[in-house]
Amino acid sequence: MKIILSWSGGKDSMMALHSLTMNDQAPESLLTTFSGEFKRITMHGVREELLDQQAAALGLPVEKLYLPATADMKTYNHTMHACYTAAADKGVSHIGFGDINLEDLKNYRERQVDKAGLRTVFPVWARDTRELVEEFIDLGYRSVVVAVDGSKLSKEFAGRIIDKDFLRDLPSGVDPSGENGEFHSFVTAGPLFETELDVQVGECVERHYPAPGNKNEMITYYFQDLLPG
Repeated sequence: MKIILSWSGGKDSMMALHSLTMNDQAPESLLTTFSGEFKRITMHGVREELLDQQAAALGLPVEKLYLPATADMKTYNHTMHACYTAAADKGVSHIGFGDINLEDLKNYRERQVDKAGLRTVFPVWARDTRELVEEFIDLGYRSVVVAVDGSKLSKEFAGRIIDKDFLRDLPSGVDPSGENGEFHSFVTAGPLFETELDVQVGECVERHYPAPGNKNEMITYYFQDLLPG
């Protein structure tokens, strides 16, 4: 099995990598999508330089895909299909993902990967989300919240370290792993890291986007910038 792991730099990707590694299925490389305009991780807003440092600390190469700012689903699907096809040509057999319980997303990924003649692997699929994030913490991984959906969490959660206090402070109805998009994170240290990343907390930036299914409603997102130390 030759695997490429879809990689956001966050805790769920990290737990997928940890699971694969512990089962002697460590991926050949990581795959990360970026905003081509800002050179930041899609949806997370983390600087490319920090992703490079993270991948180096994990001892894995990373393949980067840059998406235009106005990319629609057709463009995204075309870009990913070209990437998966190229991977298949190089002998890759599986694409790994850190999804936990979103069935629609899992089905979508399976369809896209299957079109390229590859198979999927979901190392943390169907895990209890609280147990998974508690295991992440207990293993010694360190992660900072870099993006918050303001319709579900307050701005104060941006920039926080994901620890037991963080979990206790989450409002009722918010998934402990942020599986419904409530928050995203960036991992800076842990058992698989050769060195801990030196990062500094920068500015928290507010952005507004149309609500899914209702372009007349806007949702506020808070992005916590992280700076290389």
